[in-house]
Amino acid sequence: MRIGVFVCHCGNNIKATVDAAYITERLRDDSSVVCSAEFPYLCAEGGQKLITEAIAEHNLTGVVICACSPRMHETTFRKAAAKAGLNPYRLEIANIREQCAWVHKNKEEATEKALSLAKAAIAKIKLSQPLFPGESRVTKRALVIGGGIAGIQAALDIAEAGFPVDLVEKSPSIGGKMAQLDKTFPTLDCSACILTPKMVDVASHEKINLHTYSEVEKVEGFVGSFTVTIRKKARSVDMTKCTGCGDCLAACPVKGKENRKAIYIPYAQAVPNVPAIDRESCLYFKNGKCKRCEKACQPKAIDFTQEDERITEGYGAIIAATGFEAIRLDAFGEYGYHANKDVITSLEFERIINASGPTGGKLVRPSDGSVPARISFIQCVGSRDATARGKPYCSKVCCMYTAKHAISAKEKHPEIDVEVFYIDVRTPGKNFEEFYRRAVEVYGVRYIKGQVGKVIGENGSLRIQAMDMLENGRYDAVTDLVVLAAAIEPSDSAKKVAQMLSSPIDANGFLSEAHPKLRPVESATAGIFLCGMCNGPKDIPETVAQASAAACKVIGLLVKDQLTTNPCTAKTDENNCSGCGLCAEVCPYGAVGVISHSTAVNAALCQGCGGCTVACPSGAMNLQGFSRAQIIAEVDALCG
Repeated sequence: MRIGVFVCHCGNNIKATVDAAYITERLRDDSSVVCSAEFPYLCAEGGQKLITEAIAEHNLTGVVICACSPRMHETTFRKAAAKAGLNPYRLEIANIREQCAWVHKNKEEATEKALSLAKAAIAKIKLSQPLFPGESRVTKRALVIGGGIAGIQAALDIAEAGFPVDLVEKSPSIGGKMAQLDKTFPTLDCSACILTPKMVDVASHEKINLHTYSEVEKVEGFVGSFTVTIRKKARSVDMTKCTGCGDCLAACPVKGKENRKAIYIPYAQAVPNVPAIDRESCLYFKNGKCKRCEKACQPKAIDFTQEDERITEGYGAIIAATGFEAIRLDAFGEYGYHANKDVITSLEFERIINASGPTGGKLVRPSDGSVPARISFIQCVGSRDATARGKPYCSKVCCMYTAKHAISAKEKHPEIDVEVFYIDVRTPGKNFEEFYRRAVEVYGVRYIKGQVGKVIGENGSLRIQAMDMLENGRYDAVTDLVVLAAAIEPSDSAKKVAQMLSSPIDANGFLSEAHPKLRPVESATAGIFLCGMCNGPKDIPETVAQASAAACKVIGLLVKDQLTTNPCTAKTDENNCSGCGLCAEVCPYGAVGVISHSTAVNAALCQGCGGCTVACPSGAMNLQGFSRAQIIAEVDALCG
């Protein structure tokens, strides 16, 4: 074995804590190491040239790179090795930055640890075998899960590139939360005016197939070749016959969820503009009586016999855009949300001031329909709350939409006294600070730094008890309307979707990206991409940008006829396999199956996690590139 070792300084990231020259010299003591060198930046062009020239000059059969995490530049170094004619999988990286230089302050200790890590990598590379990637075909069709602005933008971008897209939305209409908004900050554009044209474009695009009132039920397969089962819920309305006239809505005598009829269209600009029947509220489905909507429907579109339909389709890539929900306020009793009609959430305030909302855009109190003389906005309800009931993170958009609400209230009724209780005002975006300053300086909105302790109903009004930190005193005053900026959390379906997609989620329930900086719209599972609020709180421009970025990734995948597969996959030694099936049970990707008292691995599905190798009691399952012999050799080198 002829091994070359290359130690990176990474500027001062490594060199400040690790003696690179000492390591380079000591590693020459190994008889298999025929070349040992250090370089300031191995990932740079000069560093890669050093590696390729050394491979050719010393006829190297293995390379060890002592640098940063393989997640950063393993692909870079493997390409350099392949360029020089060396099998790229005979290259090993010793992580002496994240695992060593960044976690130690003592240079002597860090250097010795880095030396041990380098020796372990050398021991492993000695037992390496050439590996060769396989190929798999690509299904040139994309699936987008979620029909909010993120899903809409992603679907349009993919379709415009010429690829068919299926857009699945669990609600009867696409549009998501943005469709519920009145205006958008900081420009105060009409939300519907921006969104509706895109919704119409989606519905009319020849490459986009809409599945509204539908949910993804099952996902199988792997990157380039997913098989997905979609359940289309029964609307009890024939979409091919319905004209959207609304006669059925007028005839319905029942008000069900969210103060809407049992048969309903979510809002005036809904796409598709076809009603659905809420079977939990409908009198016919509850007791077999009524059918007034059927009698009123001239095109005979009402169909009470409709049943759920399941369709199965193949896709090359999937985008998750499952959106968000506002946190439930059951645990925040001090604000009196459930006890007082005049304590509402920010989304409910949006509906009140929206022209298509329940009051026709009139700013009134829910309790009696009067115009409030004072409105109190309370920030960070559940956000930045490390207790079990709240969320430890900032919900990011609350400061801005509260400023928008305050401006909207003052524009409708300049005489209203508007106050905002806040912890900190956060305005990190283009023209955001100026927008907030406009609320204060132009419209006279009062910002009070302090947390509200309690909201109490009192003689038809509300009493707020709080602490004013800047005035160094208690705040106790009467108000007419309280608006709570509730924390943002992942949608109810996010966890279920993540499990089906084998996509990891973070501690807060958001879908995790593969790398927060270098791969921000990719999931750790190949072929799965993320955009919008399913990945974390963000505003509309950031959501749209991320959706287009995810679409670009999908397009880049779908233009290929074939994909190369990672050869670092599990492999069964059939002579030792007992066919017990434990490996198949622990595989999170469904890559292992039991066939004729032995196991077989689908290399295209396998992600190389190694779970099966640990579970195998007979040692028949091994991970190529990380074999048992290699791992034991690394341990021996570390212990030696």
